[in-house]
Amino acid sequence: MKSNRRDFFKIGGLTGAGILAGGLTSCKQSPSAQSAMQHIKDAAINNNPQQFNMCGYAAPKLNKIRVGFVGIGDRGAGAVKRMTYIEGVEITALCDIRQAAVDGAQKILDEAGLPKAKEFVGDEQEFKNLCASGLCDLVYTATPWQWHVPVGLAAMEGGAHTALEVSAAKTMDECWQMVETSERTKKHCVILENCCYDFFELLTLNMVRQGIFGDLIHGEGAYIHDLDYWHFNKPQDEKMTDGAYTKMWRLHENQRKANVYPTHGLGPICQAMNINRGDKMDYLTAMMSEDFTLKHRIKEKAKEDPFFEQFVGMNLRGNMDMQMIRTNKGRTILIQHDVSSPRPYSRIHMLSGTKCFAQKWPLKHIAFGHDIVDEAGMNELKEKYEPEIIKRVGEMAKQVGGHGGMDFMMDWRLIDCLRNGLPVDMDVYDAATWSCITPLSEWSIANGSQPIEVPDFTRGAWRTNNPVDLSLIEGGTTGVRNVKNANSSVQLNVE
Repeated sequence: MKSNRRDFFKIGGLTGAGILAGGLTSCKQSPSAQSAMQHIKDAAINNNPQQFNMCGYAAPKLNKIRVGFVGIGDRGAGAVKRMTYIEGVEITALCDIRQAAVDGAQKILDEAGLPKAKEFVGDEQEFKNLCASGLCDLVYTATPWQWHVPVGLAAMEGGAHTALEVSAAKTMDECWQMVETSERTKKHCVILENCCYDFFELLTLNMVRQGIFGDLIHGEGAYIHDLDYWHFNKPQDEKMTDGAYTKMWRLHENQRKANVYPTHGLGPICQAMNINRGDKMDYLTAMMSEDFTLKHRIKEKAKEDPFFEQFVGMNLRGNMDMQMIRTNKGRTILIQHDVSSPRPYSRIHMLSGTKCFAQKWPLKHIAFGHDIVDEAGMNELKEKYEPEIIKRVGEMAKQVGGHGGMDFMMDWRLIDCLRNGLPVDMDVYDAATWSCITPLSEWSIANGSQPIEVPDFTRGAWRTNNPVDLSLIEGGTTGVRNVKNANSSVQLNVE
């Protein structure tokens, strides 16, 4: 009976067929769905040897970092603005399918007293010309998700480091492409996981590094954010290229039954647990609720505006999905994702150790045993364990903005590493490991929450790779300019 049940679950379905998150709706599955699910498992296996270990790799120093931006929407425009405040940065290239977006970025440069950048405006392939231009040492990508890896690969092949907004990749194939291209070209491929640079996450990471937590046992993270406004932010032009999400792409992504946005909650936990640097994820199992809200909202919007009738009948993901992950050292991680329930924003960020406990949402607190640290105790912990990056640029980051300053600290840290020949905090293995949760969760959800192995993108190097070293910030020399004139109003902070 156990064997038959296991075999039965193996034929679970994808998006509308087979085993769905709400229950066993059918034991049949279309050939295309079967192929898609099997491909996820097949693509997770890669027996090629590691070409070069990018973890801990310090690329040659660059006194000035020539930066090109691809995708200048809400996130991209905010990134352009932030980079104008960082010493040693020259913004040399701007790329978007919309001339108006590039014009807006040029205005940001002009207001900062910086020279105009070369423009690359055209169809969706125009980024290739930017990446081949030789104008950039770093290509910064803030496009819709489907373009992250194509732009990143073109950048590395063109001789530039690349930084990709989250999630870095959508498929297992893309994860391996990032890894193998970064190793071959020896160019960094950095996932722009800004939540790793939020103040509480940095504090708790440094406390872990100092042994305050003892051995970590369990971590929880999430992206719980009601995106109703952005899902239905209707474009005003005929080509649907304005609004928060070009061509309503964020709403369309809700058709995939997977955790399509895992890294905000996962990234800080992985750094604390030294994933890829002394430990690794072994396997995960995933589950998803039914959709109780989004399909109804679409119908409501369609009654108000015929524009939204095209989305009625979409085969939508459920509200909440969860992934349970076990690491090689026996630690556990719980990740949650929900963008359509009417509830308060939360990333949870919980770390539980043998000596200490910390959680950020809904109430920020640190505890030793049963006793929660009071306000005076929290101030003492901050004074003692706040890492150097916060002491150096934290207040400036708050002035510049970007999710309370964490966006700016992320950008500043990346530039400082490249200018000083330091290893980056988030390398290509992190980009691949954190992003692969999407296809892996898709497979597990479609197959009755069966466990699935998480690939080792380091190919065994995780055993000897060194943890992220926050003390390296002490060697940084990058300054900040014109902060008194900072105005973060350009950033809508969608994500």
